[in-house]
Amino acid sequence: MLYALDRALTAGRGDGDEAAVRCPARRPPLRAAPPERVVAVVGASASSVSIMVANVLRLFAIPQISYASTAPELSDSTRYDFFSRVVPPDSYQAQAMVDIVRALGWNYVSTLASEGNYGESGVEAFVQISREAGGVCIAQSIKIPREPKPGEFDKVIRRLMETPNARGIIIFANEDDIRRVLEAARQANLTGHFLWVGSDSWGAKISPVLNLEDVAVGAITILPKRASIDGFDQYFMTRSLENNRRNIWFAEFWEENFNCKLTSSGTQSDDSTRKCTGEERIGRDSAYEQEGKVQFVIDAVYAIAHALHSMHQALCPGHTGLCPAMEPTDGRTLLQYIRAVRFNGSAGTPVMFNENGDAPGRYDIFQYQATNGSAGSGGYQAVGQWAETLRLDVEALQWSGDLREVPASQCSLPCGPGERKKMVKGVPCCWHCEACDGYRFQVDEFTCEACPGHMRPTRNHTGCRPTPVVRLSWASPWAAPPLLLAVLGIMATTTVVATFVRHNNTPIVRASGRELSYVLLTGIFLIYAITFLMVAEPGAAVCAGRRLFLGLGTTLSYSALLTKTNRIYRIFEQGKRSVTPPPFISPTSQLVITFSLTSVQVGPRAPKGESGQVPNTVLLQVVGVMAWLGAQPPHSVIDYEEQRTVDPEQARGVLKCDMSDLSLIGCLGYSLLLMVTCTVYAIKARGVPETFNEAKPIGFTMYTTCIVWLAFVPIFFGTAQSAEKIYIQTTTLTVSLSLSASVSLGMLYVPKTYVILFHPEQNVQKRKRSLKATSTAAAPPKGEDTEAPK
Repeated sequence: MLYALDRALTAGRGDGDEAAVRCPARRPPLRAAPPERVVAVVGASASSVSIMVANVLRLFAIPQISYASTAPELSDSTRYDFFSRVVPPDSYQAQAMVDIVRALGWNYVSTLASEGNYGESGVEAFVQISREAGGVCIAQSIKIPREPKPGEFDKVIRRLMETPNARGIIIFANEDDIRRVLEAARQANLTGHFLWVGSDSWGAKISPVLNLEDVAVGAITILPKRASIDGFDQYFMTRSLENNRRNIWFAEFWEENFNCKLTSSGTQSDDSTRKCTGEERIGRDSAYEQEGKVQFVIDAVYAIAHALHSMHQALCPGHTGLCPAMEPTDGRTLLQYIRAVRFNGSAGTPVMFNENGDAPGRYDIFQYQATNGSAGSGGYQAVGQWAETLRLDVEALQWSGDLREVPASQCSLPCGPGERKKMVKGVPCCWHCEACDGYRFQVDEFTCEACPGHMRPTRNHTGCRPTPVVRLSWASPWAAPPLLLAVLGIMATTTVVATFVRHNNTPIVRASGRELSYVLLTGIFLIYAITFLMVAEPGAAVCAGRRLFLGLGTTLSYSALLTKTNRIYRIFEQGKRSVTPPPFISPTSQLVITFSLTSVQVGPRAPKGESGQVPNTVLLQVVGVMAWLGAQPPHSVIDYEEQRTVDPEQARGVLKCDMSDLSLIGCLGYSLLLMVTCTVYAIKARGVPETFNEAKPIGFTMYTTCIVWLAFVPIFFGTAQSAEKIYIQTTTLTVSLSLSASVSLGMLYVPKTYVILFHPEQNVQKRKRSLKATSTAAAPPKGEDTEAPK
């Protein structure tokens, strides 16, 4: 570098090259004429050298054309206004490398640069272009010192492995640093892990990968588009010590190329080194491969020649040799002609310069591939080119392990269906995949939203679909038990009613209390009939029927039983104290009490000795219900919250009437109160004479009914979160109602019906025993019957 600076100063001052001329006895050289002034310089190769030389030459207004310096810094025309180059700057190269990374689907890479203008400016250009283009993030930017310490490259590999997902490594480094990085990767047993993308300093050179082929397999490198110059090979391979004396460096090249030593008078040969004979020939006695920069050196020389020719034609028309206008040659004028040249270069490609002195970007893209499936040997294969746009043959790429699929170099793998990206702060290429769980679905790659209430997510949570609607249908297995009980119960109730109507005036029917019996049997019939309303598909009519009849049947039944039990209890309690019959024991009074309880208009007990105002009957209740139906018209609803389970796949919408579970229980609450009250009176009446056979069946009926309803409540509310809730609750309710009705029917009327139908002769005997039994108790009012004794 210092030597180049010295030569630049010499060229600028126009001094002779005295340092290169040595005379015996240290005498000064003899010159025939003063040296010619330098008007242009070709070089240098390294960017760092070109920068120093350019800073000097601009002081003397001497144009400079480099054949290999690619640092983007040299494109600054305000600082390096006399600098031009026939190779594209690294900013183009960096753009090509960004395009390669994006074409491979990588979005997370690290950069590695040798300290100096070339490496640092190349990486800086890559980082800036990738940031502007977007879609590529830099995991780490590592710089290799000019004088690395022992273990420095092992440290570099360890740092690269801090971000193992960033497998792609963008490397702007000199040959020696590239080689030592590959060695460190092999020592760390990371062969095949890193995916190298090398700049033109790597290019298609063998030296960086020699004996490191297995680590370099898959490396993609870039090189300015060039061609081998056949004429140069023919010329150079005929050069010898005899015919190339004008090149002062040729003797040094000869010694290194043929591994021998030249001797001259006054020097002593080293016995350990072979002596050069001078008969060696390039390409015959040594391996020869054309240096890749030859094309650009030729183009640089021709660019100056074309510029001088154009300048001469313009300033010295028709003049042979230099005219006064070109002597001395003005550097600024020559620079203008250099920037204006345009010709086909030695490789047939156009040579031209832009306003910054840069050549257009044209690159060949190579990949180092294993040959014959062996990673121990390989070679560079052309896989694409770049000239403002990238053309990459992805199918021609091969990777370590003979893979054809492009390996990933991504901070985070793509999220699967139904997952959103949760970005990592400050790193736009890194994210965590978060599942759109529950009832959420994926709106876009960053957002999850909840499905509407009537919908549930698809299996992969990428959209929403309607939630299935369920109800208890006629064909459901859950409907079979309650429907069977209801049908049998209705048949049995109808048989009993028909028997009682046919034998309406027989002693057993009259002794049973005909009026209350018909009321009770009507309630039992309604209890069985409500099963069909509970199973039927909810609609306005069905829901209205449920409101009207759900509690009516049980209320009628338990009101009649309570009235009957209360009558028995009062008759025999009064008989203990007086022969006067208690009030309100006539059939009319019993009906009034029953309908009063049914219409929920009077208290549990009336004042003794007073009939009071006759309460409103069922008509009033019907009017009230109709008003309720008018104020809140019944309708069916689909409840999507009832079975909105944790697992959306199990979610169901339930088609039901607009009645909550509590409303349903509320309809039966009063009936349950009547049932409990009736049970209390049944317990009190357990001591009546054995001849009154209805007290004990009523008591047993109420005990059994209490057990049925005690079992019903926990089952009904215990299935609130069950997926089968609609089926279990409806079945449990209807079965419980049917069982309680069946107990009443079976205990109170089936035996009497059996006697009426199959033993009619017992009617007269029962009537006599009944009259005898009632004579011992308080005498009933005229025209009334008492319960038949056993």
